[in-house]
Amino acid sequence: MLRGGVFGRPWHTVRCRIELKKDHEEPTSAGFTLLELMIVLTLLLILASFAVPSYELAIQRAREAVLRDDLTTMRKCIDEFTVDKQRPPESLQELVDAGYLRGGVPVDPMTGSNETWQVDIEDVPLLDSEQTQAGVVDVHSGSQATALDGTTTYNTW
Repeated sequence: MLRGGVFGRPWHTVRCRIELKKDHEEPTSAGFTLLELMIVLTLLLILASFAVPSYELAIQRAREAVLRDDLTTMRKCIDEFTVDKQRPPESLQELVDAGYLRGGVPVDPMTGSNETWQVDIEDVPLLDSEQTQAGVVDVHSGSQATALDGTTTYNTW
């Protein structure tokens, strides 16, 4: 038959011995040393230095994607307005007033403003006569910054 307990003694006879620290003994530390904390902090900073450039590149790519989408939408609205009204819009605000851009003029993601869009205004021939009327035919970003491809600026898109 197996006996339980410690060193062959039954459990109810085993006594735990608790040692109390004496005043002259050196206290033990349960925390971390300053050196250990500095090493961990240094490693975290090194890892963060790898992540930040990737994050900034992802943000710039997202801004470029929004710019492409906004330009496509506004150019489509300019074309629809021109076909529907038989004349080009005089401004981007006219597209908003006529209901072609429902949310208002979008914010240029490169400049952070909806006032910086550059519009190309040209004389457009009217369908009913030989007359022309000046109006918006194209739109570009107001930013002079170079795109991620390194060859063009955003105001040439």
